[in-house]
Amino acid sequence: MASIKASIPKGTRDFGPVEMIRRNHIYDTIKSVFKKFGYQEIQTPTMENLDTLTGKYGDEGDKLIFKILNSGDYMLKADGLKQKGEELSSKNLLPLISEKALRYDLTVPFARYVVMHQNEIAFPFKRFQIQPVWRADRPQKGRYREFYQCDADVVGSNSLLNEAEFICIYDEALSKLGLTDFTIKINNRKILTGIAELIGKPSQIVDLTVAIDKLDKIGLEGVEKELLSKGFTAEDLQTLKPVILLAGSNEEKLAQLDTILEASDSGLKGIAEIREVFDYLASFKLNKAKIELDLTLARGLNYYTGCIFEVKTNEVAMGSIGGGGRYDDLTGMFGLQNLTGAGISFGADRIYDVLEELNLFPHTTQESTKVLICVFGKEEEKYALPLLASLRAQNIHAELYPFGAKIKKQMQYANDKNIPYVIVIGGDEMQSGKLTFKTMQSGTQEQLSVDEIMKKVMVS
Repeated sequence: MASIKASIPKGTRDFGPVEMIRRNHIYDTIKSVFKKFGYQEIQTPTMENLDTLTGKYGDEGDKLIFKILNSGDYMLKADGLKQKGEELSSKNLLPLISEKALRYDLTVPFARYVVMHQNEIAFPFKRFQIQPVWRADRPQKGRYREFYQCDADVVGSNSLLNEAEFICIYDEALSKLGLTDFTIKINNRKILTGIAELIGKPSQIVDLTVAIDKLDKIGLEGVEKELLSKGFTAEDLQTLKPVILLAGSNEEKLAQLDTILEASDSGLKGIAEIREVFDYLASFKLNKAKIELDLTLARGLNYYTGCIFEVKTNEVAMGSIGGGGRYDDLTGMFGLQNLTGAGISFGADRIYDVLEELNLFPHTTQESTKVLICVFGKEEEKYALPLLASLRAQNIHAELYPFGAKIKKQMQYANDKNIPYVIVIGGDEMQSGKLTFKTMQSGTQEQLSVDEIMKKVMVS
């Protein structure tokens, strides 16, 4: 049999035991906060019907959907096309050979879920979902073909209390993970519409906001250059510049916007919505988050319709670690009209990198086993079994190293797995009933009874 090189597809990753413990630490922390705010977990299938996904992400997004070939002779129908003399292009071939695809994100499957289960769920429906998604993108640093999304959405409620609580969710979850300096940026799609109206270019709102969204990356000069290339005039830029460079506190910015956008109904409505979110937040006590009204924040304007968010850590150089916003008619694509919603997402992979760089993962998250029992022989192994069962009955993570290896190797195993305690059982221990109990970090050893060991391990 030919030897096959061990490899995985580009853009995918293996996660070892330590990485999984750390990743689960992130997920479990975020899940606990989601649940505290009334969000319930759902899961959707790895694959969806292809027509469920296509047409929802634009032409470029559709190209990145991983299609699944039909089982059996998937070329049979294609051969039929060929016999009819029709051209075998990818456009007319795809529906014949592929009916399913790997999910591209969690939002479209969620919309499909809501429509299919609308008679079983209570509205407003608050769900969270932590599952992998797949995109046929070009792999590069920080961008993968398989990655996890960590989303929370509420549908069926237009209350801005939801937006305020999203800020509280970000604040509590990231604070629990150990971050102490992060900013939650907020803006509103309607304010951006008002800015586009201000310079007389409402039809070019996408060009406008895509450019100003890059302000922190390419600077003001770069933004101006891009806008001029899109048909904006020098006069437009003179009107725009003082707006996107507004300084001061959040309230001072809003006060200036009241005057600047006084002729825009849409702009004034956006200002009012931001103020209402801030009014809600006044009743909550935030832990670490700084809240900043950022008029250059855009976040995919074809999708969002109201308040939008982005979260950035100020402790390390990193892109956004979270984002989201308000959208209208999430389920309209599946025939259930006028169901407004809002949602946020945590960038778990980036959060992992931040916690690793700041050394914020708790040491305990690297311990899969708390106690290892080491034995000198077969009789000692038999003697150890009731103790092993007693430890596990107390919900203590314990394992017995099977007889057959020297004690030195068993100790090395404990070191390699960061196991904090080792119990050594030999003939003397069996005879006296006093077992050798070793604390690995300090190297201290004691002779203790089983009851004494149980008490010591349970309180540590």
